[in-house]
Amino acid sequence: MAQLSFRPSLLAWLSSLPYACVKQPMNASIRFRLFVMMILEFFIWGCWLPLIYGYLPSLKFSAVEQAWVLNAFPIAAIVGMFFSNQYADRHFAAEKFLAFSHLVGGLAIFALAFTTSFWPFFGLMLVHCLLYVPTNSIANSIAFANIKDPQKEFGLIRVGGTIGWILAAWPFTFILVDWDKVHAANPQGLKSWLGTVLGSGLTGEALQRGTRWTFIVAGIASLVLAAYSLTLPHTPPKKIEKGADRFAWLEAVKLLKQPFVLVLWLVTFIDAFVLYSYFNWTGTFLGTSPEAGGVGIPGNWIMPVMSLGQIAEMLTMFILGATLKRLGWRWTMVIGILGHAARFAIYAFYPQATPVVVIQLVHGICYAFFFATVYIFADEYFPKDVRASAQGLFNMMVLGIGALVANSVCPYLMQQVFAHGGVTDFRTLFLVPMFAALLASIALALFFHPPARKEIGQTAKAAVAA
Repeated sequence: MAQLSFRPSLLAWLSSLPYACVKQPMNASIRFRLFVMMILEFFIWGCWLPLIYGYLPSLKFSAVEQAWVLNAFPIAAIVGMFFSNQYADRHFAAEKFLAFSHLVGGLAIFALAFTTSFWPFFGLMLVHCLLYVPTNSIANSIAFANIKDPQKEFGLIRVGGTIGWILAAWPFTFILVDWDKVHAANPQGLKSWLGTVLGSGLTGEALQRGTRWTFIVAGIASLVLAAYSLTLPHTPPKKIEKGADRFAWLEAVKLLKQPFVLVLWLVTFIDAFVLYSYFNWTGTFLGTSPEAGGVGIPGNWIMPVMSLGQIAEMLTMFILGATLKRLGWRWTMVIGILGHAARFAIYAFYPQATPVVVIQLVHGICYAFFFATVYIFADEYFPKDVRASAQGLFNMMVLGIGALVANSVCPYLMQQVFAHGGVTDFRTLFLVPMFAALLASIALALFFHPPARKEIGQTAKAAVAA
């Protein structure tokens, strides 16, 4: 797996905790440097993604133009899956490729803060995404090449990615602030000043204008990582083994001949659509005033509120292993999908601050119990020689096709289909992903019946060979 492999790796991290306490199989300095690399890698993405969905309409981009900008990342994910796996890591030293990509990509994302015309904006976003997406898997390659026991050590390093995403949210509690309001209040003392700042977030058009800071911070972080990459251990290009299939990803499509794989793949598409509906709409919903159907969260608190989902995701990993043993693959994944339905039900019927903030915690169940479980299922069920194909098949759906469809449809649904007089009917809008999640959970419960592990290995090999 490429870009999302850091999520299931949290299981490896959890299983390695006792081991890590008693044994140090690799140089602690190298492990720390790789850990910092992961923090910076996903800090960049976490900076700009949550608020861009509400920012693009402020630039007067049409729904179609917004879709093009949003789809730069999934397009790059599909291209990057082939480029990073088939070319980049076979022709360039990994740390130098990382440095170059983050230098150019960082300049591109930084420039977005000062760009308001569609074509330059789209071009810069595409450049950034095409260079950024492959670095996800290249960062993994650097880590794997410089640790002695990947099964025990990689999770400890890779959890830095989730931490980086969480850390990206919190600087904006002090950036997206209405400083004129703070100055007018003239608070006395540090405690009073801090309380006034944290309670004076930007709203409305001021928040939309202030969102450009997300690109500035992401750009700075990318340039820092570009320089930092040159300090990482040298990781030479991988040699192509004799007889290796340069287009092994084509084998993945053949796996769809098996009914249980096809069912899970289609359900993954629906759940990926629902996941990206959450990203498309939540930031705007949180920041919209209650009078207009939103929650009225101050602008400087939107990203921290959404980051609760990543915190919960880390915590959920502690119980995922036990849940899988007790409930099995199918029912664990059904619960994960139902988490999406529950979240959008709260959005639709209880759009008050407390329930909406609390329901963010269900993101851990949504992601760990479905998406992470899908990748773990592919890793454990399929034989080693077709495992990469299976992982790539689902990764393409999550990062590519599912995201493409959601990013193409969601702006249109929010701004045209469910908008009346310029005001979005959030309740009806959120019923779409809620019912989609319910449908997916029912389909999975009824039709997902994987064979025994021995049988699945034989049928998978037969399908790929056919």
